[in-house]
Amino acid sequence: MIHLTRALTRRWLDALLHIDDTPERTAGAFALGVFLGFSPFLGLHTVLGILFAFLLNLNRVAVLLGVYSNLPWFLAPYYAFVVVAGTKITGHRVPPGFQTQFGALFEHSLFAAEFWHRLITLLKPLLWPYAVGSMIGAIVLGALAYPLALAFVTSRRRIHDIMAHHKH
Repeated sequence: MIHLTRALTRRWLDALLHIDDTPERTAGAFALGVFLGFSPFLGLHTVLGILFAFLLNLNRVAVLLGVYSNLPWFLAPYYAFVVVAGTKITGHRVPPGFQTQFGALFEHSLFAAEFWHRLITLLKPLLWPYAVGSMIGAIVLGALAYPLALAFVTSRRRIHDIMAHHKH
């Protein structure tokens, strides 16, 4: 009975996770995750990743690994860079005294309405540069992720096949 349950569980997990997908589909799933992870939809990455993985019938693990490639220590530098790039692309400017005003925000508690009001006021002029810059950045990173993931998956499968061949 336990063997039957394990076999059913393994088949269900294989189907859910798309273990037998082609390397191209797995790399595509990862690249989609990277795109979503670095997209302007900050805070919705996981939900969007799961939603697209199910809608497109992709390897869920590969999509989520891509989404989570945007690690917390990358967030601030990445979004600062793409916002500055977005200002150049859109012709907008970073508001004068931005750094000083941003630093002054933290004189208020994160739980105070004043903090959030000032933050929104300060960031509002950068919304369009943020959207444009992070969308372009996400497209570039997703496009770079595909060939890298494809090379990785292909080499791992080749190693797996060689190891399986030597066992027999």
